[in-house]
Amino acid sequence: MYFLGLGIILLLLKWLAYGPVAHWSWWIVLAPFALAAAWWAWADGSGLTKRREMDRMARRKQDRIDKSRAALGQGQGRKR
Repeated sequence: MYFLGLGIILLLLKWLAYGPVAHWSWWIVLAPFALAAAWWAWADGSGLTKRREMDRMARRKQDRIDKSRAALGQGQGRKR
């Protein structure tokens, strides 16, 4: 996501011909977009995205369980 944000900023600066970015090559300005695409391909291919999603779902599930226990007055009791 950082690469995408950097690419948008550099593209805007190049298009407005602002500062030193105006004199840079288009390859340098567009490189963050290629890096973002490579990062997303690697993250999806390695399973990083799926692991993060599963961790987020497990955390939400545990939060719901804890909230239900607190509402019932059971608290963080001992597991049996």
